[in-house]
Amino acid sequence: MTKKSKNPNGSGSIRKRSSGSWEGRYTNGFDKDGKQIQKSIFGATQKEVRQKLTQIISEIDEGEYIEPSKMTLREWLDIWMSEYCGDKKYSTLKHYRAIINTHIKPELGDITLGKLTTPEVQKFYNRLSKPPDGSPGISPKTVKNAHGVLSKAMAVAVVSGYIRRNPCTGVILPRIERHEVEPLTDDQVALLLQMAEQDEEYGILLKVILLTGVRKAEALGITWDCVDFRRGVIRVNKQLQKRPLRDGGVMFASLKNGKGRILKPAPYVMELMRKQYNLQIRQREAASAAWKGWNTEAEHRTSLAFLTVFGTPLQPQTTSNHFKKLAAEIGAPNARVHDLRHTYAVLSLQNGDDVKTVQGNLGHATAAFTLDVYGHVSDAMKAASASRMEEYVRQIPGI
Repeated sequence: MTKKSKNPNGSGSIRKRSSGSWEGRYTNGFDKDGKQIQKSIFGATQKEVRQKLTQIISEIDEGEYIEPSKMTLREWLDIWMSEYCGDKKYSTLKHYRAIINTHIKPELGDITLGKLTTPEVQKFYNRLSKPPDGSPGISPKTVKNAHGVLSKAMAVAVVSGYIRRNPCTGVILPRIERHEVEPLTDDQVALLLQMAEQDEEYGILLKVILLTGVRKAEALGITWDCVDFRRGVIRVNKQLQKRPLRDGGVMFASLKNGKGRILKPAPYVMELMRKQYNLQIRQREAASAAWKGWNTEAEHRTSLAFLTVFGTPLQPQTTSNHFKKLAAEIGAPNARVHDLRHTYAVLSLQNGDDVKTVQGNLGHATAAFTLDVYGHVSDAMKAASASRMEEYVRQIPGI
């Protein structure tokens, strides 16, 4: 009697189960004893199982098949964060953890990597936008952030051989409506500058942010060795960041895009910085033994430009809270410190600065991004454009 040969690697069969569902079995290699390794897939219909089985056998024949991982998404995200995110900034990791713990793990954490499909991810994003219980969903921007984190993690899972395809590929995200920035009006700018004159601790800082467009953290991170009074320039190369004490407390961090820049501000701004330099000297004398900052002239030249009256770093949140009080008094209760940066950008464009110059001063990666944020044209800019066109047309003979 002829001995029956083993099924070749990748071959499969289909049968109907007693429960009414269908099972497909396929061979995926041999164990150490030479026995075939049989695997099963299941589906509600014979057609569904046949399609799955055909796909698997084709991938086995091509040498591209990857056994579905039984690791849960929760487990993989922990591994990804600890082993594959070492190049990320502290603030980026903090953002990743918040997204993962608040949104991804509660919804998808118990699903195995091999069973996480594109439709399942799409449903997840849909639930974030419009929860089934009718409660308000999260913003499209936050959904996009969740997608960014999940997609990055799954891309590494593909490279690591845990899954064959990234299930985040092909999903449709909710549309993000960009809100126009709301700069301070000319009257509000004038009032703020006047009030800042009487504000010894924060006045100069807020003026510098308004008149240079630097971010709050960048302004708080300026040290005196970055201020060149002779050349009239300020080098922006770091930011001051507040972290929990277990993570270092208040400390320097790299810039948002990792690139430093040199500002050539108005002479008035350099006068403000000179005033701040001398103010620190007087504050140190007034604080006497309570002074916590620099003690020698050499230390002064490398210390923070903006300190409290006792020589300690200004806290980012305290700075924001202080500005909110001033903003309410000038008729802009919803304004944030960051809106001073927006105000600077709009004023620069209104006064004729080209987009490339504004981009460089703001530290944006590209001029296209600057145009995207400030592409709306104010009434003043429209009127100026109309006047220039009118002047041009009037100079043409015969018209």
